[in-house]
Amino acid sequence: MSRAHEMKAGPSRALPSTIRTTLTGDIFRKMVTYLIRGDWKPGDRIPPERELRLQLNVGRASLREALKALEIMGMLETRLGSGTYVCEKSEFLSRPLLWAIASGSVAETNELVEARELLEVEMAGLATERASTDDLKEIGLQLEEMEKSVDDVERFLQADIAFHLAVGRAAHNNILMNALHLIRNLLRNWLDTTLRMEGVIPRVLSEHQQIFLAIVKKNRSAAREAMQEHLEDMADFLRASKNGVLEEKDHHPALPHHGKQVRAEPG
Repeated sequence: MSRAHEMKAGPSRALPSTIRTTLTGDIFRKMVTYLIRGDWKPGDRIPPERELRLQLNVGRASLREALKALEIMGMLETRLGSGTYVCEKSEFLSRPLLWAIASGSVAETNELVEARELLEVEMAGLATERASTDDLKEIGLQLEEMEKSVDDVERFLQADIAFHLAVGRAAHNNILMNALHLIRNLLRNWLDTTLRMEGVIPRVLSEHQQIFLAIVKKNRSAAREAMQEHLEDMADFLRASKNGVLEEKDHHPALPHHGKQVRAEPG
């Protein structure tokens, strides 16, 4: 085979893959636009594959690749025998981020923990200024649920997450709230592990009580300090569980402690 023939044949073999990849990317970008813009809302079932192919004037293979990418990104969910549905926006990007963090370095874990501290400490402060009567009632209800479920880890975990989301909503900032949803999704499995360690649940409950008290008394500095101390404790538990340091219940690991208990005073 001549050199001239090789140069001619080479691009021809690569071209179909390049075209298909570009088309898939175009489809992906269009569908992301529909999702972000709200044309397709969370919980909506998107049009069937045949209809999408006609609307976009594309082939089956390219469309399926784009749909699969959106599912991997946590934006769409396929339900067997039912169709493909739009996920909640809080789920967007959570899967790839979770994979990255779960298999990542200690430095990446620390960055995630740091992001949560920066986010939730500020939201606790905002909640002292912006929380309505209904907001305070909801935070209090979730705290009561935690108090009732100290012997049920899964129930306590759900109430713990709901408590933080209620504090987040009380900050009345939608952008911060979406970020909180994403971080909480990433940390859920770690929280499930740490709450099963001996002595952690009573500590967590006490810290949540301090956070709530500070928000009720509209003490911004106390709320921020209480949330900071709680998240620093949880960060230590998370790092320890990731490294296999903490032991399961029926043992007695040493719990971290960061200083004085926060007491909310009107201010």
